[in-house]
Amino acid sequence: MAMEKSSFFGHLQELRSRILKSLVVILLCFLGLIYFSNDIYITLSKPLLSFLPENSSMIATEVASPFLAPLKLTFFTSLLLSMPFLLNQVWKFIAPGMYENEKSLSFFLMLSSLMLFYVGILFTYFLVLPLVFGFFTGAAPDGILIMTDISRYLDFVLSLMFAFAVAFEIPVLIFLLIWSGISSSDSLRSKRPYVIIGCFTVGMLVTPPDVISQSLLAIPAWILFELGIVTANLFVKKEE
Repeated sequence: MAMEKSSFFGHLQELRSRILKSLVVILLCFLGLIYFSNDIYITLSKPLLSFLPENSSMIATEVASPFLAPLKLTFFTSLLLSMPFLLNQVWKFIAPGMYENEKSLSFFLMLSSLMLFYVGILFTYFLVLPLVFGFFTGAAPDGILIMTDISRYLDFVLSLMFAFAVAFEIPVLIFLLIWSGISSSDSLRSKRPYVIIGCFTVGMLVTPPDVISQSLLAIPAWILFELGIVTANLFVKKEE
């Protein structure tokens, strides 16, 4: 009993240590980037600024927005850059309690999840945002001057990036469903029509009310669903 209690408190101390290390790394990244906070915001705003007319610009409707909006973006950027270290700390905490085959699988899933998350964000920045803002600015009636608030723009872009980053995690989810035996590839394939409808429904709910952004979320989500099934089948057959 005493040994179990000692082991439990040892795990708590290790967890506390890894959480503190993670917070320190996030703080160091934030402090290292804070000087470039305005440049980071300008970089994020380029997909919109490139479509604005010469007499249009972004505005700040609140007194503190010019300071808080870049600061908020810098924090999220530091969190994003710290993710490899954060996942490494999670891995070091859970790995000692795993079997060797579980370690290799878990490492593969964590690495895949991280890469897909980054790909989802890059996909949003380089493809989705230019198409969405090109559509919105082009659809503005004559005589309407587009002047977007910097805080609202940041919230809009961050929510869109998060939605696409989560959507790009679909292969990992499908892989886990098949590998754990909760579902099978045949069962998931039989539900393909419902999955496609679900992808477009989610795209309608989490993206702006235009067909372009909805399709840009729904179609990749469907492709990633198929990719998850193929990857899981290859892994399961290899295990057998």
